[in-house]
Amino acid sequence: MKLKILLPTDLSDNSWNAMVYALHMFKNTPCVFYILHSYKIPASSMSNISSKLMTTLKEKAVDELHDYKCQLQDAKINPEFDFEIILSSRDFIDAINVAVEDYLIDFIVMGTKGASKAKGFFYGSHTVKVLKKIKICPVLIVPQDYDYTPINQLAFPTDYNRFYDDKELRPIKLIASLQNATIKILHINVETHLSDIQNYNKTMLNEYLNKYNHSFHWMPDYTNKVEEINTFIIDINIDLLVMINYEHSLVESIFNEPIIKQISFQPRIPFLVIPGFA
Repeated sequence: MKLKILLPTDLSDNSWNAMVYALHMFKNTPCVFYILHSYKIPASSMSNISSKLMTTLKEKAVDELHDYKCQLQDAKINPEFDFEIILSSRDFIDAINVAVEDYLIDFIVMGTKGASKAKGFFYGSHTVKVLKKIKICPVLIVPQDYDYTPINQLAFPTDYNRFYDDKELRPIKLIASLQNATIKILHINVETHLSDIQNYNKTMLNEYLNKYNHSFHWMPDYTNKVEEINTFIIDINIDLLVMINYEHSLVESIFNEPIIKQISFQPRIPFLVIPGFA
């Protein structure tokens, strides 16, 4: 069965870059890529837009989506790649949610920034909204202008306070398998010793990943966790950061207002956020 990858686009260079990254990342497995664009205009702007202009915007979007599809097909990265276009009149988040459910999407891949106002479709980045609202599908965020490099090592930070089930770990194992990557499990030791629960969760994590190259790493708690993760990424030459988003997780704290303004979390490498199911 082919993997199903959703590629939301606001027709910006940043979203195109994320599409190209996705093709290379999944080049070793058959995939269906769904190129999604929402042409819905914010209600605050609707009074200034005529029906004729709205039709023109929609037709322009269709042309650009077909152009994207042709360029991606012409790249001929994998003959078992298929491409489909989804043009939606729904709100951006609603369009993604509907597509994820209707097409049983396995991964969403998107850029970190949105198109400028001059593009006329979207205003700024939707990344934070997607991470906060999409709860049923892993989201891969590709930094602006980031060129694809093979994923040799991926970082998976955890405090071991939570048990991860197989459904949550499945995307990590899939990527590790496709890329022949090593999983670097990072713990920032805010405590002197792990509790019984932490030790149990670490043991089970080791069991679930026993067929994959993986290693455990500890870092002292010397600054905020975001800075420590960034240091780990640089020091160990990490190619992909992976976190699981659940209630009271680090991901949730980063992307909740107003903390995001204070932390200014900007991943230097692609960042995969997996929804917590348990």
